Amino acid sequence: MDLGLMGLGFPVDPLVLLTFVPASLALNLTPGADMMFCAGQGLRAGPGAAWRASAGVALGGLIHATVAGLGVGGLVAAHPQALLAIRWIGAGYLLWMAWQILRAEGGQGPDLRPARPFRDGLLVNLTNPKVILFILAFVPQFLTPEAPVLGQFLVMGAVLSFGGLIVNGVAGALAGLLQARLGGGGVWLRRLSAGIFAGLALRLVWGAKG
Repeated sequence: MDLGLMGLGFPVDPLVLLTFVPASLALNLTPGADMMFCAGQGLRAGPGAAWRASAGVALGGLIHATVAGLGVGGLVAAHPQALLAIRWIGAGYLLWMAWQILRAEGGQGPDLRPARPFRDGLLVNLTNPKVILFILAFVPQFLTPEAPVLGQFLVMGAVLSFGGLIVNGVAGALAGLLQARLGGGGVWLRRLSAGIFAGLALRLVWGAKG
């Protein structure tokens, strides 16, 4: 173990961190629910909304890592009913978002308040139990027993969240550019956005039955 930075209080072995960064980046680049969610936000309200949604998702991931580092994540993962409840809350919220978009076709337009995409990204991430299970399965592979567990979870969670912020933000912004080119997206882009959110909800429900 490299005692240089760790001797100065840095909780992660630099050599371990050098291994963790490319592994986490590869995972961030893999298309998944977070990327699709940010793309849906971009289609709904443009690149700015996609970046704000990505920031909300990233904060949610950091909160998950903190909870896991405190040992609470393992407690939740050990109780299937808790995971089931979180899953259904997340699916319900995604369906509600899809319904709000479809309702806006009457001429009101989507809710474009700046804080809305960030809030939605945060809540969708926090109510996705797969994130809890993923962090508990992935991060411990890189932990050093001699160092504080919480500090290591925080550093690695920050790396994962920052990578996700950039990758998901870029994916959502590209979708948002399409929306902008079409002069606000039109009815079909809004329906596509609603379909993405509904599909993510069904994915969560299907996982609950698996």
